[in-house]
Amino acid sequence: MIRLKDKDYKHIVQRILCIMQEYQCLRKNTIQSESAEGIAEENTFYVFRTDTKTILAKGIIGYEAAKERANRFRKAMNLRWDQIQFKAERQTPTPKRFGVSADGRNYTNARGETGRVDYARNYNSSKGRYFRGVYDKDGNYGDIE
Repeated sequence: MIRLKDKDYKHIVQRILCIMQEYQCLRKNTIQSESAEGIAEENTFYVFRTDTKTILAKGIIGYEAAKERANRFRKAMNLRWDQIQFKAERQTPTPKRFGVSADGRNYTNARGETGRVDYARNYNSSKGRYFRGVYDKDGNYGDIE
């Protein structure tokens, strides 16, 4: 059996730690590249100056195209690297359509289920309209504000 000295153990532990750090860096880089690829496929970008907040270009499709365009602006305007940036444009969320329809006859809940709005004969003076409610598919009645 071979006997190892303390120096040998330290060397082995240091080597294992180095391998673990390299693996963590490699994983971090692959995650960043995957997220950049995901951004590149989905979004449009805009290029702007950081010192004046002036937008130089909008609607650039793709991460690489935005990077290239920002670099061209930087060279053409003799700017430093920190004076020009690009960001993904914000996407407006599609509004959810639920509630009472414009004609006041149908009601759609948050799950997309529709039902007929029933109006009572009693008038709600605080709201300025008649009481109203809707029956769901199970036959339960619910008030509508």
